Amino acid sequence: MSGNEIDDYMATVPEPHRTTLSAVRATIRAILPNAQECITYGIPTFKVHGIGVAGFSACKQHCSYFPMSGSVFSVMGKDVAKYEVTKGALHFAVDTPLPAALIRKLIRTRLRQIAEKPLAKRR
Repeated sequence: MSGNEIDDYMATVPEPHRTTLSAVRATIRAILPNAQECITYGIPTFKVHGIGVAGFSACKQHCSYFPMSGSVFSVMGKDVAKYEVTKGALHFAVDTPLPAALIRKLIRTRLRQIAEKPLAKRR
């Protein structure tokens, strides 16, 4: 699988969502330059060694960021306080990308969690 799947997904996303998510994608790519880009559970996803680390999607009224773990946001505290957060997604405005510093913290938190898990339980 390649980034072409994400390109196909992005081609279906309306503006201003597309521009916003393109910026988020570029930030994730810069942080995880060797990650595999694919579609997982219907959303654009970045995987490292086959494990989901970050994902995003467009919804009607917002965009979403997915840390691919239900426990990332609980340790992020005030970093995510100004966003609507569910167990698995962070919602943000359709016309304002997430700050690169926040994406970097989300990814570092996820990578730390993966590294702390025993090998047999990493997926």
